[in-house]
Amino acid sequence: AAMGLTSLQALDGFIATNRSNADTYAERLARIPGMKLCRYDTTERNNFQYVVVEYTPQPGGPSRDDLIRLLWAENVMARKYFWPGCHRMEPYRTLFPTVGERLPQTEAIADRLMILPTGTGMNTASIHALCDLLEFAVAQGPALSARLGAV
Repeated sequence: AAMGLTSLQALDGFIATNRSNADTYAERLARIPGMKLCRYDTTERNNFQYVVVEYTPQPGGPSRDDLIRLLWAENVMARKYFWPGCHRMEPYRTLFPTVGERLPQTEAIADRLMILPTGTGMNTASIHALCDLLEFAVAQGPALSARLGAV
């Protein structure tokens, strides 16, 4: 309880940092083909805890999974988001083994979403460096995918 109360005192600062990070990501990701930052409704109160990106690869470009592998290799803790879909987890996958065929949109979005790091451990410079890496990776397209596939 004491830790929680102490954290509440710093809450506004955490939210301000996360919001600033989200704005920096928005500016940078807009320049990268296929990257779409999921934005929050500005009329709602929000802690900007997650930086959710929908990535749609260009033809021949690296997949979302390729990008995540690359980021992990560079010690960037990005991850898939809402993956697998809950319909692919127990008990649903046993009870309804073909449900994925009936949820094509859910399947498609589950393959495109990822979360990028935020919080007080990130700053403008680190977000720019991460986005530089993503921009480079997307521009490399087939060469990057082929190289990651060989690993």
